Amino acid sequence: MGLLEFDKLPINTLVGANWKTFKEVTANRRIDKGFRQKYILTKSVCRLLSTLQPLEDARFRKLAQTPLEMDPVFILGHWRSGTTFVHNVFSCDKHFGYNTTYQTVFPNLMLLGQPFFKKNMSFLMPDRRPTDNMELKVDLPQEEEFALANMMPYTYYNFWFFPKHMLEYCDRYLLFNEITPEELNIFKETFLKLIKISLWNTKGIQFLSKNPPHTGRLEALVEMFPDAKFIYLKRNPYTVFESTRSFFTNTIQPLRLQDITNEQIEENLIEVYRRLFYKFEETKKLIPEGNLIEVKFEDFEKDAYAITEEIYRSLHIPGFEESKNEIEKYLGKKKGYKKNQYTYDDRTVKIVEENWGMALKKWGYSI
Repeated sequence: MGLLEFDKLPINTLVGANWKTFKEVTANRRIDKGFRQKYILTKSVCRLLSTLQPLEDARFRKLAQTPLEMDPVFILGHWRSGTTFVHNVFSCDKHFGYNTTYQTVFPNLMLLGQPFFKKNMSFLMPDRRPTDNMELKVDLPQEEEFALANMMPYTYYNFWFFPKHMLEYCDRYLLFNEITPEELNIFKETFLKLIKISLWNTKGIQFLSKNPPHTGRLEALVEMFPDAKFIYLKRNPYTVFESTRSFFTNTIQPLRLQDITNEQIEENLIEVYRRLFYKFEETKKLIPEGNLIEVKFEDFEKDAYAITEEIYRSLHIPGFEESKNEIEKYLGKKKGYKKNQYTYDDRTVKIVEENWGMALKKWGYSI
């Protein structure tokens, strides 16, 4: 059992950043009064761990020369659209490699000292995510955006630390509308590094990505991986609104270095959803025919095994026959899982219909 509760963590995830990233992310950003102690402790531990970076970089040089055998499979969709569940199902297939929870926090300590740091992280971290009761373990699959945020300054998840700048980070590093050519090149180099280390670490041959921010980056991803496969999840916007509001409001507490009200968080997430929806609809035409499948999460929940098989077949992904027993076993374990139940009050209905009506109409959802 983890020693600390999630919302009482004395440091945030920037503790695992390389020193250059930490300095650039925090430069010219206001640290509000109540978060100075967390900032100082995070900075101190980050600086200490960063002394190992040259050794880590030296070990990566050989791995850097290894070419990818296959382009990745990307699981896309707005936060709280079911991407974690789908990621966990597909990761039952051992030909896939993925980013782990440990790698999310300490992506710069993967090739050196991982057993030591993993043991300590396991001792300290909570056993379950506070937002949805999903299991947390150091080796379980996890989205890679927090890892990327600790490897370079140019990621959307900087908003967790500096939420007052959420929409600025959205346009620049979620949608790539205002990213500079130099920043984009660094993103591509860093993401490729993360993929190669992930495959080495989990002994996979094809990277399985679950990362909602990638939903706004199709142009860059297709350019990097022309034959990548994409699974796009759609979910009832009323549910997504309630779930995202809860997720963002709770998750931001141990991470932020600035004050922000729940009302401001809500306003931001409403706008980010709109921008991300339109960006995906605008750019999905860049994906080669046959490499994208769009799935309603409610359909996936009803018969995850059949829909998983359909996705493998439609996208010509190898490995289903070899993995179907493990997939069935995992889905059998999930039958007792209690997910959050949401009810929609009049205010939620009004907000969603006024701001996300385009998704309701396009996807055919109603109360």
